[in-house]
Amino acid sequence: MVSNKRVLFTKAPSGFPIVGEHMKIDETAIDLKAELPEGEFILKTLEISVDPYMRGLMRDATTSSFIPAFTLNKPMSGDTMSVVINSNNMHYKVNDLVYGRTNRGLFEEYVHVSAEYAKSSYVVRNDAKENGLPLSHYVGVLAMPGLTAYYGFKEIGRPKKGETLYVSAASGAVGQLVGQFGKAMGLFVVGSAGSDDKVEYLKTIGFNEAFNYKRGDIEENLRKYCPNGIDIYFENVGGKTLDAVLAVANNFARIIGCGMISQYNLSTHEPIYNIANIVSKRIKFDGFIILDHMEYEEDFLKEVTSLLVSGAVNYKTDVIEGIDKTPEALIRVLRGENFGKQVVHVADL
Repeated sequence: MVSNKRVLFTKAPSGFPIVGEHMKIDETAIDLKAELPEGEFILKTLEISVDPYMRGLMRDATTSSFIPAFTLNKPMSGDTMSVVINSNNMHYKVNDLVYGRTNRGLFEEYVHVSAEYAKSSYVVRNDAKENGLPLSHYVGVLAMPGLTAYYGFKEIGRPKKGETLYVSAASGAVGQLVGQFGKAMGLFVVGSAGSDDKVEYLKTIGFNEAFNYKRGDIEENLRKYCPNGIDIYFENVGGKTLDAVLAVANNFARIIGCGMISQYNLSTHEPIYNIANIVSKRIKFDGFIILDHMEYEEDFLKEVTSLLVSGAVNYKTDVIEGIDKTPEALIRVLRGENFGKQVVHVADL
């Protein structure tokens, strides 16, 4: 028997989550060499992804939403990358690398998986052994955040060469990819982020302009850095930024409603004063949940894996060591303190 640390959801927060109150680490024991019933297997977790959407799952289970709430006093879940260390399932062999799907990969050092749970939750991704890409990419750029950027930009944004694309939270898990996709298609790309070093990073990966949203008025900055207005806005933050975009947007602009992280921990959401511009400017404003569009996953993986291997696309990760640090990592994301895709490195392969 060995110790098995788990990340538990223990209480629904009303504001920012607090480590030790709303999320806790506990320890159980697991026999890694146990004889397993047919179809079952054991995973050793290597990488964990923490993402803004998780804050919405930290709620009372009676409140419905697009994904069921986390279960009280049970392990949290999200995108994970693991290796099979014991198996009685022909589809998941020992030493296979396995991706835990969004909200399905369990946050435990070791995961005992049933045949039924595996069907909807875990996918073998052995290509990671051959292409030289870091395993952390498989919970970020090659997982839910990457597919979100790929689908939202292409299918909702409907970009045209020469248009202006503005991306908020542009140095984060999704934003940094959207900007690079836009640049590759010949758009004028502008991004905002919360620190000067993040702004400088955006410029190194091809953004035409970038600014620190904490410096100056957001609408004035948008008018300065987007002199021809905004044709496509990849929305990650909501609030005052969204309001300013509605003021600066061109006629027939497209707003890709991906997230609104500035509102997730507020008891009362900020008002939007320029909302009438959606009508007068004929703006298309589409919100989406990537889990509704998984038919794009195969093409996305082929295309973006190739771009990463060739070096045509760069992807920055912010790695924290140890499963114990998972709660702190999620809070860092919610406060905008991460620099790149936030990943928790649990163990080496």
